[in-house]
Amino acid sequence: MNQITPPALFVCLQHRHNGQQLRVIQHSPDSSAPMLWAMDAQGKLHELPMGPELAGTWHLHDAPVLSAKDPARILGCLLAGAAGDALGAPVEFMSWSEIERIFGPGGIRTMAEAYGRRGAITDDTQMMLFTAEGLLRAQVRAEAHGLCHPPSVVHHALLRWLLTQGQSPEKEMEPDGWLVKERRLWARRAPGNTCLSALAASSHFGEQAQNNSKGCGGVMRVAPCAFFDNAFELASDSARFTHGHPSGYLAAGLFADILHRLWQHGYSLEAACTAALAAHGDLPGMEETRLLVERALRLYQSGEQPTPRRIEELGGGWVAEEALAIGLWCALSANSLEEGIILAVNHSGDSDSTGLIAGNLLGLIHGPQAIPAHWLSELELKDVITQIAADLCFVPLRYWDYDDTDVSDWIWQRYPGW
Repeated sequence: MNQITPPALFVCLQHRHNGQQLRVIQHSPDSSAPMLWAMDAQGKLHELPMGPELAGTWHLHDAPVLSAKDPARILGCLLAGAAGDALGAPVEFMSWSEIERIFGPGGIRTMAEAYGRRGAITDDTQMMLFTAEGLLRAQVRAEAHGLCHPPSVVHHALLRWLLTQGQSPEKEMEPDGWLVKERRLWARRAPGNTCLSALAASSHFGEQAQNNSKGCGGVMRVAPCAFFDNAFELASDSARFTHGHPSGYLAAGLFADILHRLWQHGYSLEAACTAALAAHGDLPGMEETRLLVERALRLYQSGEQPTPRRIEELGGGWVAEEALAIGLWCALSANSLEEGIILAVNHSGDSDSTGLIAGNLLGLIHGPQAIPAHWLSELELKDVITQIAADLCFVPLRYWDYDDTDVSDWIWQRYPGW
C-alpha cells in the first residue's frame, strides 16, 4: 500500500495480524495530517492515520461483502441504478420491435451511445444524486440546529438540480455545496416536463406539487432515502414535490421502504416486498400501486419470466406504479444483476427508469462487484456517484456540531446545513 496516496474508496483493508476487515469510506481533506476513515462489519467508524504505520498494519484485501450492512452495498445500489439508467437511455423512447431490429433478438446488452456518448446517465440519476445531497444536508442541519424538516431540504436540493437544467424557481436561491458545482451535471438529459414545471412553480421550500401526475419521476430518484430512518415517509414526501397523484408519491415511498428492509433487516427481495405491502399497502391512495406490485409478486411466484411482451402487460413504466412493478419483477426473476437489468430495459416503455429501479434493488443485494466491468468502464459520473455513496456512509456518523477539528468544517462546506 502506498504511504502517500490513499487507497480508493470502498476498497477493503485487512489487518495483517488479527484479520479484521474494514471498508474505506472517506479520506481526510487535511494533507498535512492525512487520515482515512473506514467501517467495520458492525458499522463502527475507524480513523486511521496515513503513513508507514498504515501500510505496516493493513493490506488491501479482496472482500466482495463484509456483512449485511457493508457500506459497499450502498455503492452497489447507486452504481447499479445508474448503470441501468445508462443501459436503458439509448432505447428509452423505442418500441420493443425497434430495439430488436437495432440490437438483435437479445435486445440491448452493452452500453450504446445516447446524448453524444456511451454510458450516459439521464435525469433519473441526476435527480437521485441531488436527492442524496439534500438528505445529507438535512443531517448536517439537524445536528447543527436541532430542528429540521428533511423533505424540505431535499426540495431545496431538487431546486438546485432545476438550475442545472437552465430554469429558475420562483423562489430566489443561491446555489451552494459541491454537487451543483459539478459541471458534468449541467447537461439536459430529457428531463420530465412534470418535474420541471412543478419545481419551477415552487415559491417556498417544502411546497407540494399542484398537479395530479403519477409519472415515474418521483419513484426513480428516491433510492438514497432507503439509508435513513423513516424511509417510506422521506421518499413519499420527497416525491410529492413533483407528483401530486397518490400513486406518484406512494409508489416512491414503497420502493424506498423495500430497499430499506433489504438494507436494514437483510430480508430477501420477496420478503421485503411482502413486509412493505403489509406495512403500507392499505394506505389511502395505495390501491393502484399495491395491485401492480402484488401482480409482479404473483408472476414471480408462479415462475413466469419477464419478456419484452410480458412486461408490456404491466404497462410501459411511464407512471410510478408500473415502473416499480416492472423493476421488481425483473429483479425478482433474475439469476444475476446483469440479467435483471437487461430484462428491465428491453421493453416498449421507460427503459432507463425501469432499468434504474431494477439496478438499485440488485446492486443493494449483490454489491458493486456484481456490476459488469464493461458497463462500469463506460458509465458516466461514476466518480461522483461513488463519492455520494461514501458520504451517505460517512457524514451521518462523523458530522458533529461540537467538533473542534477541521473535519466537521469540511463537511459543512460540502453539505451546508443553514
